[in-house]
Amino acid sequence: MKLLVLNGPNLNLLGRRKPEIYGRKTLDEIMVELGAYLAEKGAEAEFFQSNHEGELIDRIHSSIGNIDGIVFNPGAFSHYSYALRDAIESAEIPCVEVHLSDIHNRESFRAVSVIEPVCAAQVSALGDRSYFVGADILLSRLGG
Repeated sequence: MKLLVLNGPNLNLLGRRKPEIYGRKTLDEIMVELGAYLAEKGAEAEFFQSNHEGELIDRIHSSIGNIDGIVFNPGAFSHYSYALRDAIESAEIPCVEVHLSDIHNRESFRAVSVIEPVCAAQVSALGDRSYFVGADILLSRLGG
């Protein structure tokens, strides 16, 4: 079982950007913990972060035939990137959208995700645990 953990814009600033909302752990710290967690479950993980929409789309496209599932924190792209939505839908790879914060109880523009309708599930408001819950949902759906 091979998962791609995909992270969008500004997530490279975790640990320093609004820690009261996003937590104090860096993205690297979270990904190391998640990688170890997935390895214990017999799954392999690849990690990718970009602040550029096109790079995220290219990474989704290159996953076709190589990746069993995607855990995706699209960051702000959640709310307006129809291009990422179409990439996920077209790739036909099971995807779970994750968010550290409670996007449904913040600014009104954050409450709507254009990505969610093409995902198997959405997990938010659990801090860094959102990644782990999202990965578990994928593994369960994939039979792992």
